[in-house]
Amino acid sequence: MKEIRKIVKTVEPEEATDGAGVLLKRVLGTHKLSYIDPFLLLDHFGSEDPDDYIGGFPMHPHRGIETVTYLLRGAVKHRDSEGNEGIIRAGGVQWMTAGSGIIHEEMPQLEDGELEGFQLWVNLPAASKMMNPRYREFGRDEIPVAIPSEGVEVRIIAGRFDETAGAVTELEAAAGFYDVAVESGKQLEFELGKHDNAFVYVFKGTCIEVDGNGEILTAPVLGLFNEGKRISLKAGDAGARLLLVHGSPLQESVARYGPFVMNTREEIAEALNDLSSGTFVK
Repeated sequence: MKEIRKIVKTVEPEEATDGAGVLLKRVLGTHKLSYIDPFLLLDHFGSEDPDDYIGGFPMHPHRGIETVTYLLRGAVKHRDSEGNEGIIRAGGVQWMTAGSGIIHEEMPQLEDGELEGFQLWVNLPAASKMMNPRYREFGRDEIPVAIPSEGVEVRIIAGRFDETAGAVTELEAAAGFYDVAVESGKQLEFELGKHDNAFVYVFKGTCIEVDGNGEILTAPVLGLFNEGKRISLKAGDAGARLLLVHGSPLQESVARYGPFVMNTREEIAEALNDLSSGTFVK
């Protein structure tokens, strides 16, 4: 019998502001749950009131991580110090590898008066911390969709689902990132590496853990799994929408200061010195 994962911790997101006053729910990267190796932060932003988000995220630096921005509604314009520029819209994703250092901005666009999406931070292995920055952008139609059973839809942003590979490949840290919709009473079955860290963030509806502890996850909530080979979740009466995230742990030291995540405090000090001296962007 395949080992079934159980929910070992649930965490409700905290209200927060970031950037130029953007209101958001901080799901991961709080005092409740600082990180899940190799994932450092997960923010859920969204509102129908432009005042809650229009300030956006003006130019700011990153080093040592990858940032993943995935939109459900609205549009966000990206511009960075490498000369990359583009607009992601509903269903699209941008996967930015900060590496040795990048300065970028993400500014909401007033198209329909609403915005909703997520930003996930993925740690870079020590060997890749100072790699050249890289930017990749995919529209809604470029993200593969799997329908493993009636009433279940999986949008594969990164990783693999069954035999289908996600849109984002050539990852520095082995990771999977999926947007899953499950209709009322239907069941999601997902197999992954036994030792991967894995969690779900239910942002709409309710899920019930199957064959585990019977944990009920009612949005908005993060559910952290233990080790095992299979995840099984059943949607409640109103159905469910969730992010499923998993990755191979790096098991390396983490030194963190704002937008910089390195392995030592000395490397953080070097990043701050580079920023102040004008040598941050390599």
